[in-house]
Amino acid sequence: MSTSTLTKFPHLRQDFAASLVVFLVALPLCVGVAVASGVPAELGLVTGIVGGIVTGLMRGSSLQVSGPAAGLTVLVFEAVREFGLPVLGVLVLATGLLQMLMGALKLGRWFRAISVAVVEGMLAGIGLVLIAGQLYSVADAEAPASGIAKITGLPGALVDAVQDTGALASLALGAGTIAVLVLWKRMPRQVRTVPGPLAAVGLATLVAVVLGLPVATVEVQGLLGSVQPPSLDAFGELADVGVLATIAAFTLIASAESLFSAAAVDRLHDGPRTAYDKELLAQGAGNTVCGALGALPMTAVIVRSAANVQAGARTKASRVLHGVWLLLFAALLPAVLAYIPIPALAGILVHAGAKLIPVREIVSLWREHRGEALILMVTAVSIVAVSMFEGVLIGLALAVAKTAWEASHIKLEVIDKGAGPVQAYLSGNATFLRLPKILDSLEALPQDRPIELNLSGLHHLDHACRTALENWAERHSAAGTDPVRLDGAAAAPEARR
Repeated sequence: MSTSTLTKFPHLRQDFAASLVVFLVALPLCVGVAVASGVPAELGLVTGIVGGIVTGLMRGSSLQVSGPAAGLTVLVFEAVREFGLPVLGVLVLATGLLQMLMGALKLGRWFRAISVAVVEGMLAGIGLVLIAGQLYSVADAEAPASGIAKITGLPGALVDAVQDTGALASLALGAGTIAVLVLWKRMPRQVRTVPGPLAAVGLATLVAVVLGLPVATVEVQGLLGSVQPPSLDAFGELADVGVLATIAAFTLIASAESLFSAAAVDRLHDGPRTAYDKELLAQGAGNTVCGALGALPMTAVIVRSAANVQAGARTKASRVLHGVWLLLFAALLPAVLAYIPIPALAGILVHAGAKLIPVREIVSLWREHRGEALILMVTAVSIVAVSMFEGVLIGLALAVAKTAWEASHIKLEVIDKGAGPVQAYLSGNATFLRLPKILDSLEALPQDRPIELNLSGLHHLDHACRTALENWAERHSAAGTDPVRLDGAAAAPEARR
């Protein structure tokens, strides 16, 4: 590179090197996600190209890399199966427009308010369904439709695979791919300069070609042949309630995953922080273009983003260049895809699905915050048992209920020395949700003794509770004892609001 070029772009050398690493990580993942989603492999590359060039050029998170993500694979597969491939473009286009609208309304920051337990539960549920579904591809078997059926049918599918020569070869190739991915981090540093996913797929392809294994490989249609913009008839499906629910699910999951990924990427580097509303606009623009091309939906992908940071990227140039390399590969070398074995791609997604299950976080939450751990697990199980959209709604409802319960937590401490007034101390949050409990406890106090009720420990006292306490004090005083003395209310004016 010339001196003048380096002067204008001082970080170009680092960004150029990082872009090659991200390209090598993204290539097998783009293809694998597309195949697992039930769409042509080239559409995964199209989404990766748009994520690099379109979203990569926009403001938001400078080092975050976008493309097709394992987290949306299950939902896309179900959508394509139910509505057909021509409608996928409409779904993604509408998702992109909604994301852009939310970004323009500055709603991006609100996604940070979503319970982490719900997001991790969502990813865990996706991971479980993804693993179960891709294990059928590893075993060269047809996967059942529902999440529960996928899991319960696995033992039988694996037993059948062992008894069939072709399925056994597929199973061995998929298992070998997973083994390479798991053991790659233990390889010498010089060897690990090649990204694990690329090494795993490359080795599996080499073994399949050299040994002539009877395994399924990727079908190649060509880049232009795969791109199919949605027709006017496809837009008529927007009248279907199921289509609208799927768009809502795409928007929620893609946005939440992208913005949570941005927060994680920010912790990996010391550069500029993410502008969440601008990042949501960028993701929306990318999904709008993907939808117009009939491609897969995109999200920010933590695996590619982490690889980008760790490879030394300094500016957005690295992610834009990675999109350029994907475009050149799709245009010049598409025939290479035909040699890639399907079980190898399935093995990559099984490994990716396992990373979506936060085992350590579940153990840690169970020790410290069991309510959060239960929300996480219920969300994950609901996604497996019912569906993605309903599972996330169940998780959000539980998170809101838990917050309401904790917000209404209140404690009444009574000190009775046997003589003199009975002292009662209220602390916590006095809301109408706990009003019956508060009144039951106060009405159980002696009727023939003076009472001092101290409210200084209250963080919040709503109007309903304050009115109820005043009415109780009047009733108690009417019994012929000294008036109830209320302390602390004047010292805590915020408690009266």
